[in-house]
Amino acid sequence: MKNIVLIVLLLVFNCKNDPKEETPEVIYEAIPKTSQTINDSLSVADKDINQNKVNAIELKQKTLIEKKDERNELQELIIEKKYFKEADHFVIDFSYPLLNETIKLTHANFNEYIHEHYIDIIGTEAEIERNKKNSICDTIKTSRSRDKRYIDYKIYNLNDQLVSILFYKENFYSGTLHPTYTFDCMNFDLNRGVFMNYDDFFVEGTEDELTIILNEEITKQIIKGKMYYECWRISNDDFFEYKDNFVVNDEYVEYYFDDCVICPSYTGSYSIKIPIMNLLSVLKKYDFNPYIL
Repeated sequence: MKNIVLIVLLLVFNCKNDPKEETPEVIYEAIPKTSQTINDSLSVADKDINQNKVNAIELKQKTLIEKKDERNELQELIIEKKYFKEADHFVIDFSYPLLNETIKLTHANFNEYIHEHYIDIIGTEAEIERNKKNSICDTIKTSRSRDKRYIDYKIYNLNDQLVSILFYKENFYSGTLHPTYTFDCMNFDLNRGVFMNYDDFFVEGTEDELTIILNEEITKQIIKGKMYYECWRISNDDFFEYKDNFVVNDEYVEYYFDDCVICPSYTGSYSIKIPIMNLLSVLKKYDFNPYIL
């Protein structure tokens, strides 16, 4: 009987001192500390990534704005116009060129198109109203409350025969820190007084071939790294949409694409240059083409 009582007492004593009962408390206390450390590290990393993207966006836009053109050399040919309007919730600030009609009467064809179709003040105001609450592309949000539409341009001359104009639009949307950019390119034959498009420069039906040539240039830039990280090749559909969106000079054709078409807003470039020598297989060979070699 004494032996049975002793065994029972030993079992009770061992249960009270079993270390397994304390283990859950140690695990419970450790979990929130580890989780908080991870969250803090991720928060710091996210802030660094966002700041790097902000810096890259600012550099990309500054590079475009400071890009050299031939505006000063063409002062006799062009007449610069400006339009500015400030309202409660938007600002419109446009700069654009007209051609001097005293030099040639057919320059009026260019001016008429710019006035009646491109610098569309009423349409711009309506677009702002429609898109006041939209979130655009991958811009970084902030507490802005006023939309802004800004148009400026770069102009080039080829062989005294053609003016090639890049219009770039800054679109500030409420709630974003940086503007998005869109582009329109126009090529105007000064001798004939007409606009020229893809089919005037390139052989008909060569869009697929030119898309391949364009992607080869994009791939070269991606391989070089740095600014072109996370960029991608352009699709055939996108190229068809933008196939007239190029400016020309003596050395290359430069295609422009809106924000987020070939690169995220925080990397790459808005344009891709294709050397003329790489385009010989698709260039149209006729008298009106200023690229006749």
